[in-house]
Amino acid sequence: MQANTTGAHFSAADSDRLTVIAIAVVATICGDVIHEGLGHSGACLLTGGRPLAISTVHFSCDRDSVLVSAGGTIANLLAAVVFFGLSRLATRSTAQRFFLWLSMTTNFFAAGGYFLFSGVGNIGDWADVMRDVHPMWLWRVGLAVLGVVFYGFSMWVSLLELRPFLGRDVSQRVRRARQLTLTPYLTTGILSCVAGLFNPVGMILVAISAAASSFGGASGLAWMYQWLRGPRFPPTEFQMSRLTRSRGWIVLAAILAVCFVAILGPGLTFHPH
Repeated sequence: MQANTTGAHFSAADSDRLTVIAIAVVATICGDVIHEGLGHSGACLLTGGRPLAISTVHFSCDRDSVLVSAGGTIANLLAAVVFFGLSRLATRSTAQRFFLWLSMTTNFFAAGGYFLFSGVGNIGDWADVMRDVHPMWLWRVGLAVLGVVFYGFSMWVSLLELRPFLGRDVSQRVRRARQLTLTPYLTTGILSCVAGLFNPVGMILVAISAAASSFGGASGLAWMYQWLRGPRFPPTEFQMSRLTRSRGWIVLAAILAVCFVAILGPGLTFHPH
């Protein structure tokens, strides 16, 4: 699929909603695996520990360390930077570039959201990271401020990179952006909470992990399109073609969603040798 540099007019309806949902499903699952699998699990192995259990909302290691607690957020940050770079190279396939953009955005949001969440609520990964730092009020304020600043920065980068999907018709850009952000937001939240219902730890993790990280951490997707009003994010000359129906993405999303809910939802337990 060739990039559209002619500025052709198209309506928000031209972005196929089912394909947007499918891409959001795949991006959500990738983000969760990056956080729990590559991040926490990888840090556990690097520190000489053994993974004990993993699900969509929690990870357990036989060695308690600051690096294991921070590993999920670190992995999200690194992944977001990688996705940013790859998205700049994806100039031919609109679906591929949109997946990379959405993955970049949600991984950035996950990092900023964890800083803010732990600072305000004193729970979550970064509450564990900073539990021995004193005075407590100071690190909590610092984390909360860092979270707000980084989240705002992430939205700014995300909206800049979203522009190639919006066309150059200023009167239509907000409507197009709303479909490409609000639909993934709802998809991410619903999928994460459904999978979280099956976690072996209990319903508390649905609230403080699944719902908090998806509906809370990714909340920027629900309203960031409002920032496109006015001159802050002018249209870019480079434009991608419209996002059309993709059976490949839909089939892939369906398969991964079933595995995500049925396998990672209840979680996997590892027995040390």
